[in-house]
Amino acid sequence: MTEPWLRPVLTELPQYAPAPGLYSGAVPTPLSANESPHEPLPGISRAITEAAGAVNRYPDPGCHRLTRALARARGVDPGAVLVGAGSVALLQALFHAIAEPGAEVVHGWPSFELYPSLAALAGVASVPVPLRDGAFDLPAIGGRISTRTRMVLLCSPNNPTGGVISADALRGFLARVPPRCLVVLDEAYHEYVRDPAACNGVEFVSRPQLVVLRTFSKAYGLAGLRVGYLLGAPGVVSLLRKALTVYEVSAVAQAAAVAALSLQDELLERVAQTVGERRRTRDGLLAAGYSVPDSQANFLWLPLSRRAADFGEWCRSRSIAVRVFPGEGVRVTIGRPHDNDALLSAAAHWRQAVR
Repeated sequence: MTEPWLRPVLTELPQYAPAPGLYSGAVPTPLSANESPHEPLPGISRAITEAAGAVNRYPDPGCHRLTRALARARGVDPGAVLVGAGSVALLQALFHAIAEPGAEVVHGWPSFELYPSLAALAGVASVPVPLRDGAFDLPAIGGRISTRTRMVLLCSPNNPTGGVISADALRGFLARVPPRCLVVLDEAYHEYVRDPAACNGVEFVSRPQLVVLRTFSKAYGLAGLRVGYLLGAPGVVSLLRKALTVYEVSAVAQAAAVAALSLQDELLERVAQTVGERRRTRDGLLAAGYSVPDSQANFLWLPLSRRAADFGEWCRSRSIAVRVFPGEGVRVTIGRPHDNDALLSAAAHWRQAVR
């Protein structure tokens, strides 16, 4: 039987798959998706309930209330804010905005695993540049920029390794990038950063060539509602707005995000708890003999190379979900204290078993 014609790239792309058993209830210790382990604050739950009473109506396509709240919170003009259905939707819009025959995107690797897939779906060539000692090699990335490069993706803290780009390094990099090349700073985990030298994208958004991506999915605990935002020069933002799907951010998500911003101090206290657990869990893994790079995100990276899949299966057999990058390593989300204790116990026993 002849099938309808679909783009050949669809047969070549890997299908995104969560950790095995994560959504079937088979792994009650979820440490694979970099979510917040905390339930919504009461004020956020109330906002969700109130907004649910009007779901028979379309949401505000311009997300005006949330946009104004974000502009106040980040100290920028409302015209510099673009809200989308999570930072992935905004990334997809960015790829569509720069896609043209022969276009390339340059990014560090390993980094956020959807970068190559989004590039392929948009018909843009992906140019990965290997990390250097687990960090972005900005000189090497700059050296791969060509006349075909339309966008550079920088993830800080980097997912999955947790390293950050310093403000000085970013400043120097931007000075060398051709003005017509868009630089995207993906800061999905910015709230977890404690390194004083790390860059803060908000300080650079006045530059027309840079846009910053952030999300409510991590520190703000709204992963299930899909809402994120982009900051950039108003002229660039107004054009990117046209690449988004209309009505893509639900009314419930908008209301929850506004409430989360009003409760930011309480949410950041939770972030501080996660940072403390990050330190404790890393110390425990180091003591057990693991190599664990410093992380400024809500996860840790175990560069286990060829043993990564074995470690992931070991954890799964103990009802712990971790994110495996075959042949490279394992990313472990920082969860509740007892979740982290379970991970430390499994990791210690695995080290003993493979000696």
